[in-house]
Amino acid sequence: MAAAFLSMPSAAAARRPLTEGDAVDIWIMRWLRIRRKDILARYGCDPRRIYEIWEGARFPASRDRALEVFAERYPGLSDRIDFGRHKRISTRASSPDQLALFD
Repeated sequence: MAAAFLSMPSAAAARRPLTEGDAVDIWIMRWLRIRRKDILARYGCDPRRIYEIWEGARFPASRDRALEVFAERYPGLSDRIDFGRHKRISTRASSPDQLALFD
C-alpha cells in the first residue's frame, strides 16, 4: 500500500523544487503515516518546505486535491484516517504548566 512512496527518487529529482503534485503526494503520505524522515529523504528538501505544505502556506489547494486522490486510491481507508489539519505546537510555553496544549 504505502510501499510506492518509500522508493527513493533519483538524485536529480531530489534536488528540484517541490511541485503541486509533490504536495498532493506529501499529504497522502502524511495520512498513510509515513515517517517525516522518509518523506524528507524522498524529496531531499528542507523540513520547513513540508510544514509549509501542511500549514497551507504553499500549494493551499493541494489538500483538497489530495483528499480526492486518496479517496480514489484507497477507498477502504477513508473512514479510518484522520484528515485533520496540521497544528503547530510552539516549543516556547507561555505558562509553565503548558495547559494551552490541551486546547
